[in-house]
Amino acid sequence: MSGPHLSQLGSPDPRVVALLLHGGREHGPGPMPRFGLAYLRMVPFARDLARIDGVAVFQLRNRLRGWNEPRLDAVRDARWALDEIGNRFPGVPVVVIGHSMGGRVAFRVADGPAVTAVCALAPWCEPSDPVQQLAGRAVVIGHGRLDRVTDPRKTRDYARRAEEVADRVDLRWVDGETHALLRKPRVWRDLVREFTHGQLAHSREG
Repeated sequence: MSGPHLSQLGSPDPRVVALLLHGGREHGPGPMPRFGLAYLRMVPFARDLARIDGVAVFQLRNRLRGWNEPRLDAVRDARWALDEIGNRFPGVPVVVIGHSMGGRVAFRVADGPAVTAVCALAPWCEPSDPVQQLAGRAVVIGHGRLDRVTDPRKTRDYARRAEEVADRVDLRWVDGETHALLRKPRVWRDLVREFTHGQLAHSREG
C-alpha cells in the first residue's frame, strides 16, 4: 500500500501554511483514488489560496478512504502531513482546512504545535468528539442548511462545546446549500479566503 501524498502550491517562503484535508467514509479500508471526488473537491480551494501572497498550500491525499475507527487512519495521515510541513517550514503557523470527514480530522489535529486555526466545511461531528485540543485556536465552521450527509445540528452542538475552550468560534450557515458545496461555490471560496487572510494578518501582527 502506498503512503499518503502531499502536494504543494503557493509561496516558497510563506508566512502561513494552509493544509487541506478531503472527505471520506466512516469505514473505508480501500486506497484513496488519485482522482477521487472527495480529493478533487479540495483542488479549487488549493489553487485559489495559492494565489495569496505569503501562503503556501499543501493538499493531502490520504492512504485510505475512511476514518476507520479505532485506527483513525485519516488522523494519522494528517499528523504525518503536519510533521512534513514542520520539517519544510519550521516555525511557520499552519491553518487546517477540511471538508466533511476532513473537517472532523482538522478538529482532531488542531493540537499540532504549529496549528493556529481550523476551518471546517460541512464537517462530520459526533457528540463524543473531543474539543479540548481546540484550546487557544481560532475556529471557523461553515455548514449548508440542506446538508443531509453530515448533520448541521451536530455541527451546532460541537461549535457550542468548542466555544468553551477555543480562542473564538465563528459558525456560519449557508442557505440553500447541500453537502457537496456545489450550489454556492463562491460563498465557500470567499469563506476560506477570508479565513486564510485573517490568519495571514494575524501572522503579520505577531
